[in-house]
Amino acid sequence: MTKRPLLVLAAGGTGGHMFPAQSLAEEMLQRGWRVKLSTDVRGARYADGFPSDVKIEISASATFARGGIFAKITTPFIILSGVTASVFKMYFDRPAVVVGFGGYPSIPALSAAFLLRKPRMIHEQNGVLGRVNQLFAKYVHKVACGTWPTELPDGVEAIHTGNPVRAAVRQRAQAPYIVPGDYPMSVLVFGGSQGARIMSDVVPPALSSLPLEVLKTLRVSHQAREEDLERVRQYYDENGVKAEVEPFFKDLPNRMADAQLVISRSGASSVADISVIGRPSILIPLAAATRAEQHANASALVGAGAAFLVEEKDFHVEPLGDMINRFFAKPEEAHVMVQKALSCAMPNAVELLAQEVINLSGKS
Repeated sequence: MTKRPLLVLAAGGTGGHMFPAQSLAEEMLQRGWRVKLSTDVRGARYADGFPSDVKIEISASATFARGGIFAKITTPFIILSGVTASVFKMYFDRPAVVVGFGGYPSIPALSAAFLLRKPRMIHEQNGVLGRVNQLFAKYVHKVACGTWPTELPDGVEAIHTGNPVRAAVRQRAQAPYIVPGDYPMSVLVFGGSQGARIMSDVVPPALSSLPLEVLKTLRVSHQAREEDLERVRQYYDENGVKAEVEPFFKDLPNRMADAQLVISRSGASSVADISVIGRPSILIPLAAATRAEQHANASALVGAGAAFLVEEKDFHVEPLGDMINRFFAKPEEAHVMVQKALSCAMPNAVELLAQEVINLSGKS
């Protein structure tokens, strides 16, 4: 019996890297491939949603961007040990293709694929290449981009596949939308793995400032960091706002589909989910994103009129409360925003990316 082809996915660090990797894993398993995920301990925490058939391999990795002098001195040796282990694994179980999704945990597998001359590609979710993808862009056979256009290094060409979304998101694609009105309404709030604190500082008092006739029908799903959970829950409770506050909602796609409004950072995966499901949104690009990639991610939705963009420096309680109140007062505009969000979606992104993997492998 011919051994099924193996796809190695290299990703980690944040859900923004892991969610598109999960989507591709789901698709390739359906196409009869074997799939492994190469990540680090931190990335493995995002791997719960991966299908059980995906083998998770923990690789040693590190970044020069964190820690003190000792950490920076030891980083090259940690990376080298991870690369060596990855070479050993790939030598005995040879991948047909290796795909990196960014984040420093993808370094060992991509480096091993380069050393072993295995077919390899990277997928960049944001409108600007991340540091690791920028490092490997000239040493892979294909560069696939989720946001278009994407800023690329000189001499690097890329293809636009869109950002793959998980099966749970595709199942709620184009979910029917109920415009704001005098009945139960939902708001979904999440800030990604970085920069979530300001969402917990500003959004609860902004929602609490809404008129009583809106508050009495409002239900809030708010994803907050562990250290902020109790104070956010207490604030909502003391101000009479019905809210669920958790560090992570496993049913986030369902909550997004049920929402009249989404308030979030403009991470690439978040923008893709919002587009595929089709929801009006208020997007707050992360100011600490040094390459301004979250602005690039938001540009399509904002340009289409499907989202409001609020700069972090302008993200304050009173103007946000006014913006939300105006949104709820114009249900016909909310419906138009839904249609415009859907016009920005690429629900077939995972099929396009899977086909590029198959083409690269030379297998039918």
